[in-house]
Amino acid sequence: RANDREFNLSYEYAVSTVIDYLFQDNAIKTSKYNIFTFLPLNLFEQFQRLANAYFLFLLCLQLIPEISSLSWFTTVVPLVLVLSMTMAKDGSDDINRHRCDRQVNNRKVEVLIDGELRSEKWMDVQVGDIIKLENNQFVTADLLLLSSSEPLNLVYIETAELDGCVSVAFKHAFVFTFAFLNCMSSSSVFLILPSSSFRETNLKVKQALTVTGELEDGIEKLANFNGEVRCEPPNNRLDKFTGTLTLKGEMYSLDNERVLLRGCTLRNTQWCFGLVVFGGPDTKLMQNCGKTTLKRTSIDRLMNVLVLSIFGFLAIMCLILAVGNGIWEYQEGSKFAAFLPKQEGVNAPFSAFLTFWSYVIILNTVVPISLYVSVEIIRLGNSFYIDWDRKMYYPKSDTPAEARTTTLNEELGQIKYIFSDKTGTLTQNIMTFNKCSINGKSYGEPYQCAGMDGNRGRYVDFSWNNLADPKFCFHDHSLVEVVREGNPEVQAFFRLLALCHTVMPEEKKEGELYYQAQSPDEGALVTAARNFGFVFRSRTPESITVVEMGELVTYELLAVLDFNNVRKRMSVIVRSPEGKLTLYCKGADTIIFERLNPSCSKLKEVTTEHLNEYAGDGLRTLALAYKDIDPEYMEEWKLRHHEASTAMDEREEKLDALYEEIEKGLLVGSTAVEDKLQDGVPQTIEQLSKADIKIWVLTGDKQGGLSSLEYTINRLQLFSLAHLDSLFSLSEQKRQRTLCSSCRQTQQRKSERSSSESTDGLLTITFVAFALEKDMEMELLRTACMCQTVICCRVTPLQKAQVVELVKKYKQAITLAIGDGANDVSMIKAAHIGVGISGQEGMQAVLSSDFSFAQFRYLQRLLLVHGRWSYLRMCKFLRYFFYKNFTFTFVHFWYGFFCGFSAQTVYDEWFITLYNLVYTALPVLALSLFDQDVNDRWSFQYPKLYAPGQLNQYFSKRAFVYTVLHSGYSSLVLFFIPWAAMYDTVRDDGKDIVDYQSFALLAQTCLLIAVSIQLGLDTHYWTSVNQFFLWGSLCVYFAVIFTMYSNGMFLIFTSSFPFIGTARNSLNQPNVWLTMLLTSILCVLPVVAYRFLRILLWPTINDKVRCRGQDKVLPPVPRRVQARRVSTRRSGYAFSHAQGYGDLVTSGRFLRWTPKSRLALFSQTDSPLAQTQPQFYRTINEGGEPPLSP
Repeated sequence: RANDREFNLSYEYAVSTVIDYLFQDNAIKTSKYNIFTFLPLNLFEQFQRLANAYFLFLLCLQLIPEISSLSWFTTVVPLVLVLSMTMAKDGSDDINRHRCDRQVNNRKVEVLIDGELRSEKWMDVQVGDIIKLENNQFVTADLLLLSSSEPLNLVYIETAELDGCVSVAFKHAFVFTFAFLNCMSSSSVFLILPSSSFRETNLKVKQALTVTGELEDGIEKLANFNGEVRCEPPNNRLDKFTGTLTLKGEMYSLDNERVLLRGCTLRNTQWCFGLVVFGGPDTKLMQNCGKTTLKRTSIDRLMNVLVLSIFGFLAIMCLILAVGNGIWEYQEGSKFAAFLPKQEGVNAPFSAFLTFWSYVIILNTVVPISLYVSVEIIRLGNSFYIDWDRKMYYPKSDTPAEARTTTLNEELGQIKYIFSDKTGTLTQNIMTFNKCSINGKSYGEPYQCAGMDGNRGRYVDFSWNNLADPKFCFHDHSLVEVVREGNPEVQAFFRLLALCHTVMPEEKKEGELYYQAQSPDEGALVTAARNFGFVFRSRTPESITVVEMGELVTYELLAVLDFNNVRKRMSVIVRSPEGKLTLYCKGADTIIFERLNPSCSKLKEVTTEHLNEYAGDGLRTLALAYKDIDPEYMEEWKLRHHEASTAMDEREEKLDALYEEIEKGLLVGSTAVEDKLQDGVPQTIEQLSKADIKIWVLTGDKQGGLSSLEYTINRLQLFSLAHLDSLFSLSEQKRQRTLCSSCRQTQQRKSERSSSESTDGLLTITFVAFALEKDMEMELLRTACMCQTVICCRVTPLQKAQVVELVKKYKQAITLAIGDGANDVSMIKAAHIGVGISGQEGMQAVLSSDFSFAQFRYLQRLLLVHGRWSYLRMCKFLRYFFYKNFTFTFVHFWYGFFCGFSAQTVYDEWFITLYNLVYTALPVLALSLFDQDVNDRWSFQYPKLYAPGQLNQYFSKRAFVYTVLHSGYSSLVLFFIPWAAMYDTVRDDGKDIVDYQSFALLAQTCLLIAVSIQLGLDTHYWTSVNQFFLWGSLCVYFAVIFTMYSNGMFLIFTSSFPFIGTARNSLNQPNVWLTMLLTSILCVLPVVAYRFLRILLWPTINDKVRCRGQDKVLPPVPRRVQARRVSTRRSGYAFSHAQGYGDLVTSGRFLRWTPKSRLALFSQTDSPLAQTQPQFYRTINEGGEPPLSP
């Protein structure tokens, strides 16, 4: 209820929880912590990670003296460091969330309280309050619009912040697809939006109820307003609102067009008043801010499995050592009781039990706590490389590439299936008028070719038309000649194009026309009519003004029957200056042909041939028709239309029936416009195909509109399940038989091909809705997966996501979805990787994506360069990380057999503490951030380099087992060679060198040198950073041991630094250095030998490319011959064509004031960075699969 806070608090949605009450109705809270909950809650979240919980458990074990043989700091220091780093990151993120919350909640707005307007904070606004908004203010909450400063109680809102869309769209209160002039008041004031609004934002028009609009800005009237709103509960449907307003005993219907949603911005409106319906967390904006499903990579999932396996392996090692301790205590323990007395009650079994837990502590490094932190650092660094890549920057729109998530980088190097939208993603979504068919004659010549003479092949000169668009190009001079000669059929054709549309004109200067169209198709057709002498000049709600061959002609606009996705056509009814009534219609050829007069059958056949020809060239086609209307019939039809438009039940069905009745006429011709592919699309598709990435195009267009795309993949042989659109009209059994028969034919033709072409093929599917049924989905998948490229036509957004889920479910392959519009969001979220293109259809795809850029051609660099490098680096990191930690741990295991299984450590405690944190941390990070097997040029040159990632060759369970075996061998060398070298050895001066401390120093030094050499062998791309970190870590190690083993440290901290003088007494002996050299050679010798034999006998594609890369010369680009394109399919009106704004045209709401010019935001010239020349690449045929390298 308006102006009644106490009454509204009794409803659940007003205050749903105690927390909502404490934070007021309209306050939002996106932060996770406060000053009291941060430490306990963050620690609780961190200890939910298995590795962190494991190390906390180890710390508790170390507090038990009977178990622990290590000092507490060996576990506390790494654990505190990891927790602190994560805590700092989480705290910084939450501080930013708090700052944003405060900024929003403390915004000011005028609220009507006790009969006067008061400035209140947003957080203090409650449900039922009446608030005043002014121009350019954000909408405070979900409001019911009451009144505004504009005529007819209209307001204009920008929804870019709400839905991310920057394209032009219009909404208004009364949804009529038809409006008559006699329904308009002659005193109405009409409004026009400024030109900047058309270009840069998504302005929507809202209108208040007439009964509330009478309140205007009267404070007294608004204070006495006591209407009650009953509506749906809070939900996340941005496009839907259902409710009623009860006022003075009358009930009024409310829908989404009466509501202003939080997150919108008021534009071009001086003021408006609104009633708060939902506030704070109940607003639709906040309802849409649910938790996003966390995507995890396949390596993450594998790591979880491996960590669990490592825990099991750790338990087995500890059990073996515990059993050994029990046996040793039983057999040998009594011999040492004289000087190592046992505690009372401790026998061999109990000693074995304690030893088990002691070794759990000692061998804990087999589960490295720093692994997860290092992985996040590597992913963050590789994400920055994508953000900084100037070769993926698009200067025309000032759009760089952006990694919107930092957790999926390496999965970019494992993509097997790409699902792509077509319009705006593969194409420019910029239409050009190319050809047309008028009265059975086709016009439009191809581009100039050799052998053409005269005017043929040159652009048409439109200088005779002062209003022509200088950017418009056409090649057929004969069409201009027949137009200027006054051919009635040709002039009727262009008159239809100039009248039948909902384009908004803008004339900045005399003769400088700019068209704002709801779709690129409409803009291209109206521009074509303009250049051929039929210039759409201006419009009012009741008229359209056209300059016909230099004469100004004004047509009375009687009706606009607007386009939608069901009708697939639009019509206008106009009255000429001579009083003649005519209906002009344009739409999909199949729709128009069904409604033609039988007398047009011959013309229909000829036009159909032309449409097939245009479809073969990959053009988008429309059919045009007209009908002369009898005035008496028109008057009778108007009455029936008025009844249908005011009906409360089945309004849309009744209107559709009336439209169907009147939209029948005579064929005029057809148009063909070209939606050009983006630069580099053919080369990108070819490159990705060579990388064995299968491409599925999921589009809402008809099959014929995809010809241009099909022929860009001209290296592939076309497999098409021909003309199965008719499946929609067949019975269930017949459709299934037809589908199965077509799939079997495709599979049979596929099997008949030679093995050398087994990866080629393109499949066009036009019956996705039926094929996705449970009993047929496997047949679809089997057939489609036999082809390299698949095109699915007439697909809805939901079906796009279903296709992606189908492949994910049954193929167990990594998928990537790429799109540029809101209809691609479900597909982007369903795939493992979502890529958004910031193009002509808004920003919703980008906002929902994991990675984004401006052009499709950048996808090949994202995958073949950044993705492959990220995967290679992550796999090298994991293999090396597990290698160095298993080697470190296995030495402890072997030492247990020589120390009576007493859980004594083989290394110095400070070495155990600093091994992962200091000595080996930075070199492996440098490897993981800078390493490249080949540079980016060779990555493009040989796309087959991408294949190992798809096959998980670099890191898998098998690779992990090899790493463990390699570590086992290295640990044997690192323990037994120093043990044998030190056994019964004396110094040069005859003193005994055999002691535990000297052996520990030698073993840990050999270990560090061996793992450093292994790191050097794994590094293919050396930088100064790699050199500095590798040699610097070794220098730090020697500096630390000389410092910690010094007399001074021992005197200050006697119990913490017992290795006094060990470094200087051991490292001055030649045999110690010879032992280090011998162990290093024995550790790396098998690796070097294996890699030498592998390169010699079983070279991989990487080995071959690196050998060729030594010459640093790329092979010449082969000449390419364009294939001739032939097709019998034709396209229809764009399936993704949006609802028009014909009702807005006739309502008069689009007129306001004279548009002002707007400066261009971006230069229209490409920098050298963005220029992508066509590139052609060749592949290297790889031999048999080589063994996996260690």
